[in-house]
Amino acid sequence: MNQMPQNGFTPAKSAVVIGAGFGGLALAIRLQAAGISTTLLEKRDKPGGRAYVYEDKGFTFDAGPTVITDPSALEELFETAGAKLSDYVELLPVKPFYRLAWEDGFVFDYADDQEDLDRQIGAKSPEDVEGYRRFLAYSRDVFHEGYEKLGTVPFLAFKDMMRAAPQLMRLEAYRSVYSKVSQFIKDDQLRQAFSFHSLLVGGNPFATSSIYALIHALERKWGVFFPKGGTGALVRGMVKLFTDLGGTVALNAEIDEITIENGRATAVRTRAGEIFKADLVASNADVVHTYAKLMGKSERGEKHGAALKKKRFSMSLFVIYFGLKTHRPDIAHHTVCFGPRYRPLIDEIFKGKELAGDFSLYLHNPCVTDPSLAPEGMGSFYVLSPVPHLGNAEIDWSVEGPKYRDRIFDYLEERYIPGLKDDLVTSRIFTPEDFRTELNAHLGSAFSLDPVLTQSAWFRPHNRDDKIPNLYIVGAGTHPGAGVPGVVGSAKATAGLMIEDAGLGTVPA
Repeated sequence: MNQMPQNGFTPAKSAVVIGAGFGGLALAIRLQAAGISTTLLEKRDKPGGRAYVYEDKGFTFDAGPTVITDPSALEELFETAGAKLSDYVELLPVKPFYRLAWEDGFVFDYADDQEDLDRQIGAKSPEDVEGYRRFLAYSRDVFHEGYEKLGTVPFLAFKDMMRAAPQLMRLEAYRSVYSKVSQFIKDDQLRQAFSFHSLLVGGNPFATSSIYALIHALERKWGVFFPKGGTGALVRGMVKLFTDLGGTVALNAEIDEITIENGRATAVRTRAGEIFKADLVASNADVVHTYAKLMGKSERGEKHGAALKKKRFSMSLFVIYFGLKTHRPDIAHHTVCFGPRYRPLIDEIFKGKELAGDFSLYLHNPCVTDPSLAPEGMGSFYVLSPVPHLGNAEIDWSVEGPKYRDRIFDYLEERYIPGLKDDLVTSRIFTPEDFRTELNAHLGSAFSLDPVLTQSAWFRPHNRDDKIPNLYIVGAGTHPGAGVPGVVGSAKATAGLMIEDAGLGTVPA
C-alpha cells in the first residue's frame, strides 16, 4: 500500500495522461488507483492507440498488437487496482505460439513443448537439439537479468546504467540477437526461427542487442495468449477498470500543446481549445511528437525534440486487414511467412531507399482461436509486411499501397490461402503514412526508437524528463521499449516515479 505523505507536504491531486494506448491506459489505472485524479486524453474516436479496432461487414479487425506474452504483468496491474483481470477479460491460450514457414516447404511449429521442439529440431538438424537447449538457458538468464530485474526500473541516471553494466557485459549484450543465436544453433533456418522475435518490437535481429533474446524465455515461461473478443476486448477491459476507479476518458481530444511555465508542465490544450490543468503530465504519444510538437514552444521541447530526431528509428509496417467468406482453420493463429531472403531483406527494410522486390510476412488468423471475430463460417485476417520508414524510403503510399496490397494478395493466394481473391469480402490497408498521420509516429516508425544497445535503458528517453520535474513519458519510446510487456512495464516504472513525486510515498517494485 502507498504511504501517506510526511512533513505536511501537499500531495499532487491531478494528472493528465496523453494517449490511450496500452502504456497510457496502464499508467492511468495505476495513478487513479493510487488516489491521483487522472484524465486520459485520446486523439482518436476509440481508445487503444496501436491496438485500435476496425469493424466492417460483421468482421472485427484488431489493428495490432495481437500477441500477449506476459499475462502476469496484466494480472499484477489489475491487482494493483484491487481487481482481477479475469473479471474484465478472458485470455485464451494460442497453440502453437507461431507457425514458421519457408518457401522450400519447411514448416516449424514453435510452442512450449520441449519434446515436440526437440523432435522438430532433430529432424531438421540433429546437432542443434543440444544447441537449442543451451540457447534456451541463455535466454532464461537474460530474461532474469534484463526483464525481471530491470524491466520496470527507471534508468534516470548514468550510474543506473553502470550498475547494470557488469551483467550486461557478462551476457554479451553488445552482440546482436542473430549473432548470439548463431553461437548455439548451426542450421540457417533454425537461426531465423530463434532470432526473428526482435522484429516483434521493431528491432533488426542483426543489430538489436542480444538482450532481446529474452523474448524467447518470456514466451516459454508464460505462453502466448489472445484476448477473447480480440485485443480490443483487453483495451475495453482496461478502460472499464480505469473508469470503475473514477478515472475520466476523453476521446476525439487531439492535443495541441503541453503548456510549460516556470520550468513545469501546468496544463495540456486540445486542438479544440479545451484546457486540462494538472499537477502531473504524462505522454503516451510518440516521443518525438511529444517534444518537437506538443512542447515545441518551450526551450526544452525545441532542443530535445531536435536531438531525438537524430536518433535511429525502427522500421515501419504495411498492413492489410481482410475478411474472407470462408474460415481457414488450417492456417495457424500466428504464421510467419519467410521469404527467399533473410539478412539481405532485413537490411533493405532497415536501410533501404525503396520497397524490396520480395517480402517476409506475418499472417494473423484469430478466428482459429476465437471465431466470434467474423460472421459465422467466415474468417477475419490481417497480414503485415515490415517496410522502410519514411525517413529512409520516400514512397508515395497513396500510389504504391494498392499495388503492394495486390502483390501480397497474389503471394498469399499462391502459397497460403488458395482462393483468397474469390473469397474476399472486404479489405483495407494501413501504410507508413498512416502511422505518421493517424498515430503521429515520427517518420511513420511503427515501434518508435530502434532498440539497439545505444538506444536502450539509460540511453533511451527517460520515464521522467530530466529538466521538467513533473513531465513523464510512457510507452514504446521510453524504457524498456516496445511490445505489450514493454509498454506495460514502462507504465509501472513511470507510475512509481509519479506516485512518489506526488507525495504519496514509494511504490513497491
